[in-house]
Amino acid sequence: MVSYEEKELLAERLVTRNLYKLKQLSALLQPEELAEVINTSKEIDFTKVFQVLDAEKAVKTFEHLDFDIQVELLQSFQVDQLSSTLNAISPDDRTALFEQLPPATLQKYLSLLSDEERKTANQLLQYPEESIGRLMTPDFISVKEDWTVQQVLDHIRNFGKDSETLNVIYVTDNKGFLLDDIKVRDFLLAPLQQKVSELMDHQYASLNAKDDQESAIEVFKQTDRVALPVTDFNGLLLGIITIDDVVDVIEEEDTEDIQKFGGTEALEDAYLKVSFREMVSKRAGWLIILFLGEMLTASAMGYFTNELNRAVILALFIPLIISSGGNSGSQAATLIIRAMALGELTIEQWWLVMRRELLSGLVLGSILGIIGFLRIAAWTLFTDMYGPHWMMIAFTVSFSLVGVVIFGTLSGSMLPLLLRRLGVDPAISSAPFIATLVDVTGLVIYFSLAYFFLKGLLL
Repeated sequence: MVSYEEKELLAERLVTRNLYKLKQLSALLQPEELAEVINTSKEIDFTKVFQVLDAEKAVKTFEHLDFDIQVELLQSFQVDQLSSTLNAISPDDRTALFEQLPPATLQKYLSLLSDEERKTANQLLQYPEESIGRLMTPDFISVKEDWTVQQVLDHIRNFGKDSETLNVIYVTDNKGFLLDDIKVRDFLLAPLQQKVSELMDHQYASLNAKDDQESAIEVFKQTDRVALPVTDFNGLLLGIITIDDVVDVIEEEDTEDIQKFGGTEALEDAYLKVSFREMVSKRAGWLIILFLGEMLTASAMGYFTNELNRAVILALFIPLIISSGGNSGSQAATLIIRAMALGELTIEQWWLVMRRELLSGLVLGSILGIIGFLRIAAWTLFTDMYGPHWMMIAFTVSFSLVGVVIFGTLSGSMLPLLLRRLGVDPAISSAPFIATLVDVTGLVIYFSLAYFFLKGLLL
């Protein structure tokens, strides 16, 4: 592995058309590193780079390239090279490529596969989008329970080179149904004549091919495995999923949630690769919704115009009130959404969340309320801008902060749970959306308390 600085230097040197120099420089990088350099540099002629790579390294590098680079590279290949590349790519990486291609191109590439690889590709593409079946590979090692350890090791030597990973060996019956999984270390340490059945404990975890990809994340966390078997509904072993594929899912899901929480639709590609039109369309919808929501804030202020005209001083604290509510709501929403994503809480625990956030909102609101009261009180020592009724104004601001923060924390914590109950992604209860909701409510709370405390004085 080379350091980040060395990688940067190599990236600069790879911007050359000298094939001999390209071959020397490419040899210094592992396939994953070379792919990263190509993905992040627009100056490198990657078609030239692939001319100097040996077949095995070329395939491994190709599997880690971004989709648009993969497509451009395939289009530059001659038919023979195109066919050999598509046949050599691991089934899961090939599925990730194929599922993004237009139908005409997909059919063309499928026709270039061998009969066996085409059958595998079609089987994987038949699974629903975003399902575990789209991530799995059928390249794994399975053995029978009546085999000896010696037979298992011989089988691994003969067929292990075609397996995605050799960390775990799977035990199946004669029909292919999964019985157990055993770490290869256990075979290496066991007597050669010991039966596989004697090593089995029937303690294994598996994934269903039609389940959502997100469900695989939790199982990998719980089992601490680098690979997990994938079965159908009846337990027939279909393939395996490796941890590198799940890491990609985690990155995609986290990116999507962060973008949604920021008040935009999830982007389909990297930021700099998204077209200007798509960038605008993804953001415009939410901005329009939030703008319409803020119009309710303007309507609320219009409703209290008389109060504002009679007590202009109240307008000074509007930003303070509504921002405190929005901030507390965003805090609560962030904590709840992340807790749900990590499996730390479920919808059934909503009452515990409500009670906890109610108390949190009360304490946090009281802290801000006290600070607000002291701020107004301190200013009266140097100015008479608040007039003789400064204490009632201070009470109005303080109690408003308590009420708004409580409402903000409750909204921020309950809305994600409600959306999850409705089957909607909780991430869409974005910070801007919650802030807009709390803005309107905050004004109502503020002016209602102002009328209560200042009636007959300023109002």
